Amino acid sequence: MVPGPVHRPLHREFGFRLGFRAVRGKTAPVTSRNPRDSRLRLVRPRPLATARKAVTTRRTRPAPRPPEGTPPRSELARQARTALADAVRIARWAADGAIPGAPPLAAQALQRAATALELSPAQVRSGWDRARLAGLVELHGDTARPGWRLRAWDRDDSAVLRGWVALFDAWSLVHPAPADIESTAVAETVEAVPQVLSLLQLSAGPVTVPALLDLLGQRVAELREERCEVPYGPQPLPAPAESAPAPHPAALVALLLDWALEGLAAVGALTLGAGHATLTPLGNWAVWVKLEQICVAAQSPAGNIEQSAADMLLGCARLTPGPARDEYRAWLAARPVGSAVAELLAVARGEDALLRGLAFEALRVVGAPAEPEVRSVVADPSLRPYALLWLAECDGADPEDAQDVLSREEATWLWVDTAAAVADHGETGLLVRHLDSAVQGTVPALLDEVRAVGHPRTVQVLVALAAAHPDPALAKAVRRAAFQVHTGGA
Repeated sequence: MVPGPVHRPLHREFGFRLGFRAVRGKTAPVTSRNPRDSRLRLVRPRPLATARKAVTTRRTRPAPRPPEGTPPRSELARQARTALADAVRIARWAADGAIPGAPPLAAQALQRAATALELSPAQVRSGWDRARLAGLVELHGDTARPGWRLRAWDRDDSAVLRGWVALFDAWSLVHPAPADIESTAVAETVEAVPQVLSLLQLSAGPVTVPALLDLLGQRVAELREERCEVPYGPQPLPAPAESAPAPHPAALVALLLDWALEGLAAVGALTLGAGHATLTPLGNWAVWVKLEQICVAAQSPAGNIEQSAADMLLGCARLTPGPARDEYRAWLAARPVGSAVAELLAVARGEDALLRGLAFEALRVVGAPAEPEVRSVVADPSLRPYALLWLAECDGADPEDAQDVLSREEATWLWVDTAAAVADHGETGLLVRHLDSAVQGTVPALLDEVRAVGHPRTVQVLVALAAAHPDPALAKAVRRAAFQVHTGGA
């Protein structure tokens, strides 16, 4: 028997991936002169990547191009690797068994790392913090373990760039604000910095500090005014008119701007000159990515941004993978990550197998922030195969190889669940083609294991398959198996 691609339900027909292959139509007709193969062998599956190309020819929307002059992703990834070189060294040192413990880095581990890596204690502490913020290491209690980005660091440019963007987003933690500045002013500055970065990105060159100072002062003043609350409803006594909050002193705004620019320079997002600042290629690319995300969130391509998770997923069911991912990103960008993940998992627990598969496709767009919630549902029998595949890919496994994490029973359960989605929402031809994606080498072996796996939709799936399949002998065997499951027979 040759294992075939197992899972990935309904790749293009329903916007998420299905382990089937196209039927070539070369099977000889069954006649009295062409006896049937009594073993009912399944066709040897071809690679999933080959099957994907034959499914549809519908066009997808072209991806937006970065600004002219932006280096290719390979060069951006090289720059990101350079910026995080010390963090990677420290993360690998920790992954090799020199467990540094919970943050901040313990004094003994700090000294051991400095000696082993020939760095100063300050460099080790800084690199350790960057490794944590970039997702290179993960802390579980007092134990550090390598993050999935560290495992993919040398071979996956996308993982490298995502790690650097995570560090870029955390610039205010990499370079803490002076202790004597009020926390409210610090929070307002962090909220206002995207406007400063937008000006730097649109200027495509150096911007003078006075211009940045003027913009930061205006944006902070707007934020303070927006937070000025006016009493609502009946008041015991006439309330005095609320006056607009006083602007920050110019000296404080200048200090906040210096802190913000130094923090962004510390993560490699910009360079500072005499009286001006300029975005680096990495910083310019990251700001462009953020602006594109805002545009996507403001107007989702298919208009599902305000829908519930279930309605959004159904709206994406007939989209090809690229547009579907755009919809997922838009829907997710409009919601807090935690509540969005919880809503998707709630849909996945429902009875609709199509929505279950689509929900995990949307969770793939969320990525690492969804890992704790996905890991918590591994014990749920209906979600376990999907969750195991998701976690394997999150850990850096190739999607084509991730199926190896499933046991035979889990792969069979997922085959039935996918078939249920096809039976409920697909065409009969797609259900017949899905037969070729089973890991079993023959139909009798598949039916034996399907009967044993205990999926609640087994009978309906087998009845639908028997009705759809053109081979009378195979259809008869499948109907017999459906009857045995229905009656509880062997």
